[in-house]
Amino acid sequence: MLQSDYTTSQLDVLEAEAIHIMREVAAEFERPCLLFSGGKDSIVMLRIAEKAFWPAPIPFPLMHVDTGHNFAEVIEFRDRRAAELSARLVVASVQDSIDAGRVAEETGRRASRNRLQTTTLLDAIEEHEFDAVFGGARRDEEKARAKERVFSFRDDFGQWDPKNQRPELWNVYNARIRKGEHIRVFPLSNWTELDIWDYIRREGIEIPSIYFAHTRKVFERDGMLLADADVVNRDEDEPVFETVVRYRTVGDMTCTGAVQSNAATVEEIIAEIAVTRITERGATRADDRSSEAAMEDRKKEGYF
Repeated sequence: MLQSDYTTSQLDVLEAEAIHIMREVAAEFERPCLLFSGGKDSIVMLRIAEKAFWPAPIPFPLMHVDTGHNFAEVIEFRDRRAAELSARLVVASVQDSIDAGRVAEETGRRASRNRLQTTTLLDAIEEHEFDAVFGGARRDEEKARAKERVFSFRDDFGQWDPKNQRPELWNVYNARIRKGEHIRVFPLSNWTELDIWDYIRREGIEIPSIYFAHTRKVFERDGMLLADADVVNRDEDEPVFETVVRYRTVGDMTCTGAVQSNAATVEEIIAEIAVTRITERGATRADDRSSEAAMEDRKKEGYF
């Protein structure tokens, strides 16, 4: 029977674009890698990489910049998923950077290792001579992202300058770099948080359990619910209580907040996100509650 409906869905278009980008990188660069934290965006990138090169294995390693303060459920998922795919997993440790004197541990109530990741990431890129690094950034996260291209050029210091971005005409990408320079590649640039969840639903992709509603001990700070954990500094005026929460994004426990939610399935999460007016990072990332200019300055220093 001949196919009568040739309509291409939005997810099909986004997936096809991301597959094209990954194949382009694999063809043009010598040592690409994919940043894989075990979070939903990197999980979607991993599924796209599977499809892009199937039935061959993924032709580049996975890398995670591990602060040492990540959620245990996510680290378990990261390791298991990499093993299932027989993928090489490179773990760049912030603790190793601290021990080597490359960065200094923050102290105080709001101490976090999140900002320290930049040095660890750049050191790992230099050590392994990666010339292209896939990131899961989306342009609906914060305004500074919208100034980047799909191929985001970084100089030999790992710095980003919006004035040095190369033009991208349709799907023609400039991959020319000198030794020491590299490109951050964002295959999900045109995706939204809702697109990510729609894709997870369509593909039946497994994700870490903390994305779903569960009971957890938390405390409130600046309108956010942070996990009660040994690595999170909490004052006496921040009482711990138990409630039902889920995480919209995952990262360092010291700056990643939970949201109160009863969404226990992907369908319920999609329904919840469809009506919310607060961005993912605005609701859950304490370190990203800064101005557009401040975020741009962090990116210029080599931040993700």
